[in-house]
Amino acid sequence: MWRAVSTGLVEGALRRSFSEIQAACISTSALTSEAAAAVDGLRQKLASGPNFDEFIMGGDLKDKYSVEAHGWKEKKRKPDWMKRKVLPGGEKYLAIKTKLRELKLSTVCEEAKCPNIGECWGGGDGHTATATIMLMGDTCTRGCRFCAVKTSRAPPPLDADEPENVSKAIAAWGLDYVVLTSVDRDDISDGEQGDSSPQLDIVCDELECEGRGRLLVEALVPDFSGNQEAIELVAKSGLDVFAHNIETVERLTPEVRDRRANYKQTLEVLATAKRLGVRVTKSSIMLGCGETQEEVIDTMKALRAVGVDVVTLGQYMRPTKKHMAVTDFVTPEAFDAYAKIAESLGFMYVASGPMVRSSYRAGELFLKNALKNKEAQAPSA
Repeated sequence: MWRAVSTGLVEGALRRSFSEIQAACISTSALTSEAAAAVDGLRQKLASGPNFDEFIMGGDLKDKYSVEAHGWKEKKRKPDWMKRKVLPGGEKYLAIKTKLRELKLSTVCEEAKCPNIGECWGGGDGHTATATIMLMGDTCTRGCRFCAVKTSRAPPPLDADEPENVSKAIAAWGLDYVVLTSVDRDDISDGEQGDSSPQLDIVCDELECEGRGRLLVEALVPDFSGNQEAIELVAKSGLDVFAHNIETVERLTPEVRDRRANYKQTLEVLATAKRLGVRVTKSSIMLGCGETQEEVIDTMKALRAVGVDVVTLGQYMRPTKKHMAVTDFVTPEAFDAYAKIAESLGFMYVASGPMVRSSYRAGELFLKNALKNKEAQAPSA
């Protein structure tokens, strides 16, 4: 009898336990389904939500990205952040100008109406006063719509004394880092288009900064119409930084640059220089030409894809009423955001700001130290 009662109690308990376990499993299954649905919902939200680039450029910054530029005839002030910090003048400024005139040399600082000329030539804040010398004369065969450099289909012939005069100017200034640039000369043969190379050879091989080691040279070069031999001549001249500006985004290239300039050709020039062993490659992007944020980011990605190490971003400023109009003035906050994006892409150095230009001295100071560190770390032959 007790066995029967005991058996019945056990069976009843087991049935109740089984029912409770079943209910618990159903409840857990329901919870698991709800959790899975919540996770799927979150994934979908993330997929459709902002990516890293949008996160940095998003939120309040989208409303503070830029201000619309006024027309040439409209009497409206530029934004406060577009004011010059240092006006041209002073002893060092006059000394550089006098030496340039004496040696019949041109600079991109003057020809392109650079807003930083007072800061760079004046040598303020303890930095060395310097100018970016323009090789092969002051007249270009191309007519980019943003550029103030003189243009002509038949510029004057090359000056045979220019290489020696460039060396004299650099020696007189006592520099340990110099930037040399060049006009385009489509009027001369492909081989001669590498004529900036002899100047670079003289500067790189013969000039030494007394007590400070070898002179470091940055060359801001044209595209040489994509001619590989001309690019190789310059890339192997002994320079330290090979710079070639992409200027703007791909969509706007035909409107902003001369018809002979090409977005993909620029990328190929930079890629070729890197393949030839140039230590540092560099390029620059102008903002305020009608580009979108996504296009700027895509251009930076394209530059990184061909191995460009340094990128600068600055505000386009219309030099005369005959030149392309400014669409908008990009805010300093937006330039800072672009700098963060560029750094996340892996650029060795980024200079981004309304008044930044390709040869801006902040980049020169960084590159000088970076290159010297590389030399110190390199194994001796």
